[in-house]
Amino acid sequence: MKTNITKFSSLLLLAALVACGGKKEKTAGDVAQAMDTAPALEIEKPQLTFGFIKLTDMAPLAIAKEKGFFEDEGLFVSVEAQSNWKNVLDRVIDGQLDGSHMLAGQPIAAGAGFGRQAELVTPFSMDLNGNGITVSNDVWSKMKPNVPTGDDGKPVHPIKADALKPVISEYKNSGKPFKMGMVFPVSTHNYEIRYWLAAAGIHPGLYTADNVQGQIDAEVLLSVTPPPQMPATLEAGTIYGYCVGEPWNQQAVFKGIGVPVTTNYDIWKNNPEKVFVMTKKFVEENPNTAIAVTKALIRAGKWLDEPGNRAEAVKILSMPQYVGADEVVLANSMTGTFEFEKGDKRSMPDFNVFFKYNATYPFYSDGIWFLTQMRRWGQIPESKPAAWYDETIKDIYRPDIWKKAADALVTEGHLSAGDIPATDGYKPATTDFIDGKTYDAKDPIGYINSFKIGNKEDDSSL
Repeated sequence: MKTNITKFSSLLLLAALVACGGKKEKTAGDVAQAMDTAPALEIEKPQLTFGFIKLTDMAPLAIAKEKGFFEDEGLFVSVEAQSNWKNVLDRVIDGQLDGSHMLAGQPIAAGAGFGRQAELVTPFSMDLNGNGITVSNDVWSKMKPNVPTGDDGKPVHPIKADALKPVISEYKNSGKPFKMGMVFPVSTHNYEIRYWLAAAGIHPGLYTADNVQGQIDAEVLLSVTPPPQMPATLEAGTIYGYCVGEPWNQQAVFKGIGVPVTTNYDIWKNNPEKVFVMTKKFVEENPNTAIAVTKALIRAGKWLDEPGNRAEAVKILSMPQYVGADEVVLANSMTGTFEFEKGDKRSMPDFNVFFKYNATYPFYSDGIWFLTQMRRWGQIPESKPAAWYDETIKDIYRPDIWKKAADALVTEGHLSAGDIPATDGYKPATTDFIDGKTYDAKDPIGYINSFKIGNKEDDSSL
């Protein structure tokens, strides 16, 4: 049954929220005036269930619910924690979830031929940055002498994996293969830790049809560990380091069991991280609902990046139904700082970005980077022409939905026209990587071939 949010019912809702100490930043008059110029969407499916993993970067979902942004769109949303990324993917594909916080690589892999196949789309990028690489205390004690120090005696960042190279050799010489964790085979974390290692000449392994663990020729054995289990797995000695999102790097610092050595901001400045994903079928059957969901999430991203809101966001995320970590742990990264070695807390205002730098826009070029890494490491086993990268990502990333949502928010006064990028979906070429490599999404073949470690493409055959 189709539901339409009328001006009257929306104002009643707003009045009730205000009377109860509601958290609206707009007055009733503001909303009424906006509704005079922005016709309400006819919502096809108002009751929705969305999934997430207990990570800081699920914040837009929590904020859209807690601040009433979903309700403003006539959406009644349940937000449910999931056990692991495979479960997230399966439940969205099977229709048990209407959408979910998801690894950027998951919908891309599902459409590109790696892992479970499905037609998934993302109209919304949830955040930039937000990950770190942490090593055990023992590994750090061996790495530290290889890291240059500044005048203050503290390690100079970014710390490259060159400092880890002799430690890996020491472990291997003592009969211990060097093991590190990441959260999923198509996670940003997998590609980031591989990028960091390979930039220092350390081979992180290749995937083949017979080796789905991606450990062919590996000098470091990478394996999957769900994010909330990372600190305990490190403490148990099962792995010697890991790449994960917050708050699980800071948790290692607070527990005194490990040291974050780099963040993904230093591996790829302002890199895309999570996305919000629905099935193509859901979007086709519920186009207005998809736009409304995207509107609420864009507003949440903007709210998160407005000065003064992070402390409240930390309180919301600390609630057990969301991330459930201690406020002090969440605040260590969410409020513009990041702690490396215990006591070495540094200013990192862009560690978590939810709206700045057009963070919510699903750029094709961001998605193509993941495709290049899937090909580089063998998850895409066969050579593909450059046009394939463009065609594949345009079936998955849906900036057209984002644009409809953003345009409506401009009309309603929630965004300014300047918040909408003038773009063909491709960012300019960039060298903002730890190895200084140039990434041009319009030349994926040249990019893949620029690396010493990893698969190469034969230009002549493409």
